[in-house]
Amino acid sequence: MPFTSEQLLEIRDRFHHADVCPIQGPRAFFENAGGSLTLKAAVERTAELMAFPDNQGRANAASQYLMAIIAQGRNDMKLLMGASSGEVFIGESGTELLGRLIRNATLASSGAKILGSHLEHPATYSAGRRWAEVAGMTYEQVDFDTASTVVSVEQYRPALTPDLAVATIIHASPVTGMHVDVKAIAAEIRAVAPECFIIVDGIQHAAHGHVAVDDYGIDGYVVSGYKLFSRHNFGVAWVSDRLATAPHDQLAGAPANVWELGTRDASAYAAFSEVVRYLEWLGAEVSDETEPRAQLEAASAAIRDQEQDLVDAMMWGTGGLPGLGQLDGVHVVGPEASEHRSGMVSFWIEGHDSLDVVDTLNAEGVRTHARKQDYYSASVLEPLGIENCIRASASHYNTRAEVEQLLATVNRLAGS
Repeated sequence: MPFTSEQLLEIRDRFHHADVCPIQGPRAFFENAGGSLTLKAAVERTAELMAFPDNQGRANAASQYLMAIIAQGRNDMKLLMGASSGEVFIGESGTELLGRLIRNATLASSGAKILGSHLEHPATYSAGRRWAEVAGMTYEQVDFDTASTVVSVEQYRPALTPDLAVATIIHASPVTGMHVDVKAIAAEIRAVAPECFIIVDGIQHAAHGHVAVDDYGIDGYVVSGYKLFSRHNFGVAWVSDRLATAPHDQLAGAPANVWELGTRDASAYAAFSEVVRYLEWLGAEVSDETEPRAQLEAASAAIRDQEQDLVDAMMWGTGGLPGLGQLDGVHVVGPEASEHRSGMVSFWIEGHDSLDVVDTLNAEGVRTHARKQDYYSASVLEPLGIENCIRASASHYNTRAEVEQLLATVNRLAGS
């Protein structure tokens, strides 16, 4: 069930700028797929630790304090991702980390092909194309189902061969908002190509759903801080023990499983820990769970329930206003009802350019984003025959009143 009004107020109070843009003023924020709101605690810890002059690995109390924060951050990364083995580390961004994992997996493999899908973000398919060419491999992208806007085992299966070197999977699309069955796809890949390195882009999914890499049978999973209630300029990667010790860029003489290069930003690790503490708090608020992982799972279930309520409101209306699925001339990307939809509805309005609609919504205090056939989204929109669309991406701290703001403008435009 969705959050109570009291719970929602307490949740929103933990984030900066929940209802007011610091530049524009009051607004409803439905641009969460572009970057979530930021936890106040993450900002506070960042400011505190970025002021430290001390480095790690020194024989002083401040250095030891920073090293303990980094160690806690690593533990929290594994906790959130549901990883009991492997290594976790921070990089410049999720995109950079995906490129790095794909590069090193490709160069460590004796296979002959890299495989991805047209549902993916260029963070994976750009790296796949480049390193396939460098390594003398072929690169292939399977289609996704244009009716469901989901890629599944059925699309991957015909392209699977024993010589597969690397396979990439996107856990949720930042264009359609649909999540995929990573576990099923990975199992099918493993059955045909046991030695294939499987890399998952979890950047869109992590803020909206359960992550359990122990269950997936994969080799890499990547998230971004700024899309997971934290801040810009870092991403987090998990790699399996097998990929962790594969040849990769590192300082000569370093342990084989070390992927970190240079001095760590302790504030990024601390900011990530604050995200985990928040989710533990949320899980305790909505359940009787006392163990941290169980609290995270309870929080994930509550987040899904809240976001489903918001999606239902967008689709079928709220506050007496018809929803996107009820308005003549409004077209929703993907099925109007889908178990795969994760907090997002993309749509377009007949007779209106989507970029203009986003501008109008913004002027009326509703923040959304346009997806168009550029290098970020063309691989998804072209097969769907869509030139551009409006992306309304919710998170668990959004409210039905904010959905009502969105629908008021869309209703007016659809009637014009």
